[in-house]
Amino acid sequence: MTTNLRIRRVVLYKHGVGYFERRGKVSGNDTLHLDFKARDMNDVLKSLTVLDLSGGSVSAVSYDSTKPLEQLLAEATIRIPEDGSLTALLGQIKGARVRVRVGGAQVEGSIIGLDSLAVAAGETTLMRPFLSLLVGASLRTFDILDVSELEFLDEAVRKDLEFYLATVLSSYKKDSKRMAILTSGQGERELFVSYVVESPVWKTSYRILLDEGEPPLLQGWALVDNTGDEDWVDVKLSLIAGLPVSFVHDLYNPRYMKRPVVEVRTEAAAAPVIPEESFGSAGDMMMEQEMAAPMMSAMPAAAPMAAPRRSRAEKAMVGGPGRGGPSRREAMETSAAVTTLTKEVGDLFEYGVDRPVTVHRNQSALVPILHKPFEGKRVLLYNRATREKNPMACIELKNTTGLTLEGGPVTVSEDERYVGEAMLDTMKPNDRRFVPYAVELGCVVSIEDHTEDGPVFRVAVSSGMLVAEYFHVRRTTYLSRNKGQRAQVLFVEHPRQGWELAKDAPEPAETTDGFWRFKRELAAGGQDSLTVTERTRGQRQYLISSMGLDQVSYFVSQRFVDEKMAGALKEVVTQREQVDALAKDEQRLQEERNQLFRDQERIRSNIESLKSGASQRELADRFVSKLNEQEDRLEAIASELEKLAKQRQEAQKALNRRIQALSYTTDL
Repeated sequence: MTTNLRIRRVVLYKHGVGYFERRGKVSGNDTLHLDFKARDMNDVLKSLTVLDLSGGSVSAVSYDSTKPLEQLLAEATIRIPEDGSLTALLGQIKGARVRVRVGGAQVEGSIIGLDSLAVAAGETTLMRPFLSLLVGASLRTFDILDVSELEFLDEAVRKDLEFYLATVLSSYKKDSKRMAILTSGQGERELFVSYVVESPVWKTSYRILLDEGEPPLLQGWALVDNTGDEDWVDVKLSLIAGLPVSFVHDLYNPRYMKRPVVEVRTEAAAAPVIPEESFGSAGDMMMEQEMAAPMMSAMPAAAPMAAPRRSRAEKAMVGGPGRGGPSRREAMETSAAVTTLTKEVGDLFEYGVDRPVTVHRNQSALVPILHKPFEGKRVLLYNRATREKNPMACIELKNTTGLTLEGGPVTVSEDERYVGEAMLDTMKPNDRRFVPYAVELGCVVSIEDHTEDGPVFRVAVSSGMLVAEYFHVRRTTYLSRNKGQRAQVLFVEHPRQGWELAKDAPEPAETTDGFWRFKRELAAGGQDSLTVTERTRGQRQYLISSMGLDQVSYFVSQRFVDEKMAGALKEVVTQREQVDALAKDEQRLQEERNQLFRDQERIRSNIESLKSGASQRELADRFVSKLNEQEDRLEAIASELEKLAKQRQEAQKALNRRIQALSYTTDL
């Protein structure tokens, strides 16, 4: 990109865009050009801001069409082939006025055409092109090889030629689109241009240095990528943490609206033509402009706290690489000193690098953004789902740096030795997190689980039910053994799964969304036992209408009910037995009636089979007499059944009323 509008400021965001500022000098009515990738044009058109800071104005901003190259060239009035470009061009613009310099003279005229004439060259002849011009009323011919300069005097021809050449030039970079900024003003002025385009997300990585007896040290680096076609030379770089709203909207491609077609209607040859009124009109295309990012003034952060240092002799006793020279901590403090300019911007947080940054095109860079001590210590964190037998070595990190820490990988060194790696979530100032970086094999944890049902603690009688409430109890015992030679602080994470801690359970040091976290002290070579007791409510339900006297006696023995309620339940049992007795009487009479029906069927069958004769008539009379007796009994049974049914229904209603009236609650 050839432009005097250099990139002066770059702001990179975490959601995939970058804000760019350019500044440069313009003079008079200069036109400045910027080249962008085709995929960035929508973002540029949405966010482009152009300001003349010295009293001038910006008359227009134009940019390349979306038409393909072949279609653009087809619209041009001039064609220039690969070979014979000069002669082909002059042959296409017959009649154009030109000024030619031949030798020391200048001649103005109109192009007649080109002719190839034979010119003697020794014993042979060569074909040479000659330009024919109409000069005044005379026709003059010039050898093309003698013409040292040719100037087009027709503005239309010159513009067509410039358009053709610019279009061909843009084809060399198929993914590039050119934007022209037309300025207007007097003298030299300063121009400001800003825009937002898609950019790689900036990343963070951290280094943590642990030293015995000294506060831990945190060093942060930002990883930025310049995937553009232009170098960032001595730019002011800012990095924004947070997720502002951003989207892609198509402004680059032309947008058309479908318009109604109105037919012309005529009534007679002599009558005037009256077109019908249009039902609608095409909407205007509007270019949306918005500022990509506010101009953010940076405030310097507090200076890093000076941490106490051990002597070189002490470092040598540890056996680290600092023997005989500066320690790694001292080297970090002197070689990567950082003064990060930070500022809260709403829900966003800005890291402003305090020195110019240079990142060449298609290159990446590590930029220091943090170098401060923080409040933290080494602890152990056990989670059964993470690793069943061993806890993780962690840094209990409190963000006392005063900065928002973006999430990223962490490399941990202890006593100047690499000890592990971790991932850090985004942390606001004063947030506290555990950062696990290694498995602690010097500590072993075993677990025992036990589940049981606790005693009934509440009994309630209501709506015909006796409900006994109790607790399901679950006990988890963590047995931790420290095989190391130094004391350890162990945090045990116990999952929260909808149960509550029992009253005899230890108080957790802290509670998270998914865990209770218990703090334990492990002596060197010692062990510790932690029992976490949880409970959840359970209940047993008994239907009062189905109880027997033995169940009532059980409830009394377990103190589920008092003597008064026990008496009421016994009365219910007695009343239910009366209902059952009436039901049994009904069943007995029903069975007797059914048996009589079967006997009557048999007797009638026998009567029909008898023949005439004295003995047969005597037997038939016996059968008839028997049927009469059975009919009398059936009538009596029907009367008794009706009476029993009424008695049973009344007794059942009374029993139901008594059961529903029972109400009782007691805590055991």
